[in-house]
Amino acid sequence: MSEQRFNELRGEQVVYAIHRQDRTFLPDREHCPLCPTRPGTPPGGETEIPFPAYEIAVFDNRFPAFEHPHGAAEVVVYSDDHDASFGSLSPERAEALAWVWRHRYRELGERPDVDYVFIFENRGVEVGVTLHHPHGQIYGYPFLPPVPALEVAADERLGSCATCALLADELAAGSRVLHDSAGVIAYVPYAARWPHEVHVTMRQHRASLLDCSAGELRELADALQRIVHGYDELFNRPFPYVMAMHQAPTASGSGPTPAGLDGHLHVEFYPPLRSAEKLKYLAGSEQGAGTFISDVLPEESAAELREAIVRAG
Repeated sequence: MSEQRFNELRGEQVVYAIHRQDRTFLPDREHCPLCPTRPGTPPGGETEIPFPAYEIAVFDNRFPAFEHPHGAAEVVVYSDDHDASFGSLSPERAEALAWVWRHRYRELGERPDVDYVFIFENRGVEVGVTLHHPHGQIYGYPFLPPVPALEVAADERLGSCATCALLADELAAGSRVLHDSAGVIAYVPYAARWPHEVHVTMRQHRASLLDCSAGELRELADALQRIVHGYDELFNRPFPYVMAMHQAPTASGSGPTPAGLDGHLHVEFYPPLRSAEKLKYLAGSEQGAGTFISDVLPEESAAELREAIVRAG
């Protein structure tokens, strides 16, 4: 059972989930809990997924940060192939994954104990992943976390959708745009905090996955894969990142409001590599003062990533 405590100085909730201390940590592939349960497995030796093969699997996290009736924590497994990755999925599988995300956003968002549905992937030991098998997670927060709350505040400050305004600025500048399709734009943001940070944004104002057409979901999956392919090509190595999907809050009473202050679906990538072998650490200024100091200009990152995406095909 998790416990929440409010940090007065930072004005934010801190969650204590001490049972997660014992969660599985980087097992070898023979003991991977996300692989299929193979025929002949002795009783009691089954993995988390009791099938000999599967396409996409979703289940409750065995070591949840949140659980009913105080939120939710789910695992989304992308493939039964232990050595796959989000980038290596077929386009059809990536599109199907987008529909799975949509379904989970709807179901979890309808629960009275979930105020915000957060879909994300941690890739690579550099960002703290504990299982190598390709997967992501979904948290149903019983409160509105600080980052989406800041996005709501930005909308209120501007009097309209801040993400729409930022997207218009990026399209006007053009120098940081990486991918431009009918429904989705990907760019390195003007004030990127991470080296090679990328935002993948719906061109039209879409509050959540629920507002996207089938074509837009397909374009979103394609754009996300293009970015990941470019990342892997950039330094010719599997590229670590956090992929974070930002959507409208789901708390009762926090739905659509005037002037579009209801969120704007976009996906942010936070990659910690500043070179092939060097990591960007969150050190004194970032953690103590809350101010990022970057070694790489966004325009330089964008130029490098554009070339890498072209090379990756």
